Amino acid sequence: MNVLIAGDFVPRRRTAAQIEKGDYSCLDEVKPIIKAVDYAIVNFESPVVMRVAKPIEKTGPNLRCTEQSMECVAQAGFNCVTLANNHFRDYGQVGVEDTLHACKKYHVDHVGGGKDIEEAEHILYREINGQTLAIINICENEWSIASEKHGGSASLNLVKNYYAIQEAKTKADFVLMIVHGGTELYNLPSPRMKETYRFFIDNGADAVVNHHQHCYSGYEVYKDKPIFYGLGNFCFDKVQAKEDKLREEGFMVEISFGKRIDYRIIPYVQCSESAARVALMQDMSSFEASIKQLNLIIEEDALLKQSFEKHATRGFMTAQDILAPYSSNLFKSLYSKGLLPSFVTKKRLNKLLANIQCESHKDILLLGLKQQLDK
Repeated sequence: MNVLIAGDFVPRRRTAAQIEKGDYSCLDEVKPIIKAVDYAIVNFESPVVMRVAKPIEKTGPNLRCTEQSMECVAQAGFNCVTLANNHFRDYGQVGVEDTLHACKKYHVDHVGGGKDIEEAEHILYREINGQTLAIINICENEWSIASEKHGGSASLNLVKNYYAIQEAKTKADFVLMIVHGGTELYNLPSPRMKETYRFFIDNGADAVVNHHQHCYSGYEVYKDKPIFYGLGNFCFDKVQAKEDKLREEGFMVEISFGKRIDYRIIPYVQCSESAARVALMQDMSSFEASIKQLNLIIEEDALLKQSFEKHATRGFMTAQDILAPYSSNLFKSLYSKGLLPSFVTKKRLNKLLANIQCESHKDILLLGLKQQLDK
């Protein structure tokens, strides 16, 4: 069976305007590739909102679209949408339910999201060419995670994920893990991601595919099973033309499940300044050189660790920003220039570190923060 996986689909700016007019041409050039495989999957990262709904309180933007966007991916040939992502619950239960309704209306399978935690964690099984494929879809823990009380996405939880893989192995010929995670605009996995995704392979997954970072990453073959660490945006127009060029390039991956697992990557350019569409990449020399370099770093643990530590130097400024009592942009600007005190002592940093790195402390901290927000 040949299965195609694509990254983040978000109608925005130019593509949103086109789709609302019934113009679905943004996917025309890649439609033949999508329709040629046995099963095609895309990450639907903007909840459908057809009724009156308020955005949830969160950090980052609240995304939304109408059911025409679901019709767009259905007409392009996608059979399934993944819903485990950090935006699925942006408009609360209304957005969750409207999205699920749109999936049903346009006959699109869904996985990784549901009206409650039980439905969100369901494994999707599909019979394809006489074989059974199990799809498990999860995301890192942000604002979209489902609970017993409300809908949302299935989460990255190694205990639950392990048991899901074990269950899937008893019912399916192949197990595909699709994960939404990583650091935005950083085109390498963290050492934790590499360790985690290899853990999934060690315990029975036949392929692992990741998206979320808004840029493509490299990949590796581990124990004869492929791990793709980042597909990049699939169709996700920029808010403004001057945004990072990294967002414009990505690739779909076609995985062939059989006696051996083969794959091919399909690079494209999406929502460039000149055209709001997904276009197959013509000159791939730069892309291929970039992928080769990324793969070399992923292969060597020491290089991967060194790269991530260099990238994560911004972590100190993040800690300062969280702890310092400045919320307005003016005060933050003055603070960054050293014109206002930080109030962040070493003792406070140690306290923050202790509460985050220790699992028991973190359990209490998370519950306390949630209770405070509920008030």
